[in-house]
Amino acid sequence: MNLENEKELVEKAKKDPQAFSKIYDFYYPQIFGYVLKRVVDVEVARDITSETFFKCLKNIEKFKWRGTSFSSWLYKIASNEIVNFFRKGKYKPVSFEKISEPSSLSNPSQEIIEAEEKMKKEEEFLELHQKIKKLPQIYQEVIVLKFFEKKKTKEIAEILGKSEGAVKSLVHRAIERLRKMM
Repeated sequence: MNLENEKELVEKAKKDPQAFSKIYDFYYPQIFGYVLKRVVDVEVARDITSETFFKCLKNIEKFKWRGTSFSSWLYKIASNEIVNFFRKGKYKPVSFEKISEPSSLSNPSQEIIEAEEKMKKEEEFLELHQKIKKLPQIYQEVIVLKFFEKKKTKEIAEILGKSEGAVKSLVHRAIERLRKMM
């Protein structure tokens, strides 16, 4: 979605909640995929993604176009929800094998199938997951956003509320820590 279409859609959604469904349909797979990569639990990812879109809908009229894209704002909400989830201490690691076995899921929906396919394509993530989870939260965020979500440094800076230089430094330090762990 280009910036003009995004702006038009967001402005419509501010006045008409029905228009929000187009935003939801477009961004749901992206946000769900990001959250799933961070929490590695389909049910928790669904809950966090739902909460993200609920907060987005509730606060969309507060969104201002100040040099950041709407998608960056959504990722920021999702990141905050992930941090809240980990702070509450409800995190229980789930093995990747359990997630990728269709037989362990009763009646899998299309979103789960798509997420599983995406995770299979990213074998590096599967191999590095245990190491990534040992990193501090901020390093986990920049690694997932940079290498798995393919976000540019500027977008990551918008999502995290940091300067581009700080993001570059965080990425570098995260990679160095991972390298030492290997």
